[in-house]
Amino acid sequence: MDDLDAVLDRARRFADDWLGAVGERPVAVPVADADARARFDDRLPTHGRPAAEVLDELASALEPGLVASAGPRYFGFVTGGALPVAVGADWMVSAADQNAAVRVMSPAVAALEDVTGAWVCELLGLPAGSAVGFVTGAQMATVAGLAAARHALLAAQGWDVGAGGLAGAPVPTVVIGAMAHSTVLAALRLLGFGADRAVRVPADDQGRMRPELLRDLLASIDGPVLVCAQAGQVDTGACDPLDAVADAVGERASAWLHVDGAFGLWAAAAPARRHLVAGRERADSWAVDAHKWLNVPYDGAMAIVRDPAALAAAFSSAAAYITIGAGDPSGRTPESSRRARAVPIHAALRHLGRDGVADLVERCCTLARQAADELGAHPRIDVLNDVVLNQVLFAPRGADAAELSRAVAADGTCWVGTSAWHGRPALRLSVSNWSTTPADISRSTAAITTALDRLTGR
Repeated sequence: MDDLDAVLDRARRFADDWLGAVGERPVAVPVADADARARFDDRLPTHGRPAAEVLDELASALEPGLVASAGPRYFGFVTGGALPVAVGADWMVSAADQNAAVRVMSPAVAALEDVTGAWVCELLGLPAGSAVGFVTGAQMATVAGLAAARHALLAAQGWDVGAGGLAGAPVPTVVIGAMAHSTVLAALRLLGFGADRAVRVPADDQGRMRPELLRDLLASIDGPVLVCAQAGQVDTGACDPLDAVADAVGERASAWLHVDGAFGLWAAAAPARRHLVAGRERADSWAVDAHKWLNVPYDGAMAIVRDPAALAAAFSSAAAYITIGAGDPSGRTPESSRRARAVPIHAALRHLGRDGVADLVERCCTLARQAADELGAHPRIDVLNDVVLNQVLFAPRGADAAELSRAVAADGTCWVGTSAWHGRPALRLSVSNWSTTPADISRSTAAITTALDRLTGR
């Protein structure tokens, strides 16, 4: 126990040092891969070292290659920070070291998942009684939702995909929006649907699926269909018109509607933004992250399916020594052994409450609007999207977008990523962190415009 005390004390000192400085340290000063690798002794040791000494070495070697993505001016991806209560809860998860696979292995965690899943559905306005699986991220949440869809749609055609696979099966036609996220395509590959086989529906100038074209397309398709809609396009934040999409899908006798709501589905928690995802409750499955807008540590997300039996059919398993069924946490996820990742999600929801989550979402949206206004005031910056959520897409005139991104990263004040919109290179600023303030936004937009002025010789 003395050794354990020393280890935990050392870990606490690292956390204090890191979190105490994360708001002011350079956000992401580039470090060459070779330089980062050189800080670690790559020789496998023959003899062990004292535990606290190992943590000392780690703390030293990890710098300066850590990115302050948990800080208030990291805007490159839709990345939340970590609420203090969620950090504390995550430490408890590691200390208790529970395997959340089956109820008998951790009755407390299984009960907590039941409660937390119901909270998530209530907060997001999704059907009560839906099955909720706690997964690593929106990638696996999408895999889970589409796996449930695959089982249900094929079962309705008299085909057991779990037993017979896809060879010779009446495979559903998959329909996605033209601006669908890459994780949807990855899920289609993993599940055997094929990314290139998906039929794409054209999108409007903000990346929203056009429902009138979806309706026409569905009328031309025979057999079952799987439609993947989107709440929160990754560049613009735009949401597909889910009510109209659900109307079109509802006209089919055999159809499944999945919503990729990795970050945008949280708009349902904010009364002033809820209209953006109207109709969300009419879908059959949903994917939503917690380590984005809910600001819990990596990793944490939810796969939500209206029909619990469909999700259980996709993931339940049995062996002589164990059965993982619909009532077990991992009967709702692609994993068996896994950590109790619902605990920090529960802690964050308990700490914030309904009003706190709404305030967090609304505050980030307001800050994104501030960033768009400040960037758009520069004569050489074009804001390319309607800022409806937390995404600001902008492009410089007279300078290369990638070069501007590198200059901003080298400055260290903030970090913004690159993208492209209708063929035009662009940059994307995503506001998702609980600790970001109006001052952080102004400080960051000033750094961006200053870097642009230097590149253009102004």
